[in-house]
Amino acid sequence: MIPLRDENPSGSAPVVTGVLIAINCVMFVYELLLGVDLKPYIFEWGMVPLRLTLALSRGDEPLGGPAATLFTSMFLHGGWLHLAGNMWYLWIFGDNVEDRLGHLRYLVFYFVGGVVAAAVHYVTNVDSRLPTVGASGAIAAVLGAYMVAFPRARVITLVPLFPFFQIMALPAMLMLGLWLVFQFFSGALALAWSSGAGGVAWWAHIGGFLFGMAAMGVLGSRRRTSRAWVE
Repeated sequence: MIPLRDENPSGSAPVVTGVLIAINCVMFVYELLLGVDLKPYIFEWGMVPLRLTLALSRGDEPLGGPAATLFTSMFLHGGWLHLAGNMWYLWIFGDNVEDRLGHLRYLVFYFVGGVVAAAVHYVTNVDSRLPTVGASGAIAAVLGAYMVAFPRARVITLVPLFPFFQIMALPAMLMLGLWLVFQFFSGALALAWSSGAGGVAWWAHIGGFLFGMAAMGVLGSRRRTSRAWVE
């Protein structure tokens, strides 16, 4: 399923969401400009689980470097489609979450969600030598928060009903709930049939989403009384 837009107008300008999208796009252009230096750059700033494991267990290098990649990895992407998909989801769902939390709390929430998601991926892949990159974990936290805060908001969604596609208005609870179920089963299959060849960090998505749900359950209860919230 591909969300096209939501019918849930925001009460404030999504300044932080726009800045995050801009930073991710600028970083991706920088990646393209690296040429042959891109691969070592990704291994340096992407999150490589084995590198973190060795730093924790044997002290092969200072922990600060590998630990920092839990944060830096969320600003790197593996291709145009990876970037475009992530930024599209962030644009559709981020504005309302930012409006509910406020700009500063939303920024902290986004970063913490990304780090938590990366940590969950690490726990499920402690011996992986492959770098993990992308904002998907942080954006999954945004999706989880959106589902808790706006469960009845309608999301205009392109739904594959093979051999055709249908545009449907789905409640956020249903659309994002199905998204989570798909991540869970894909993650379970990935653990069962892991080949070490890389792929999607399903458990980072799940961890980020669950963090977003929990965080919104706590932070979202503190509503600003000056605004009527659209559910």
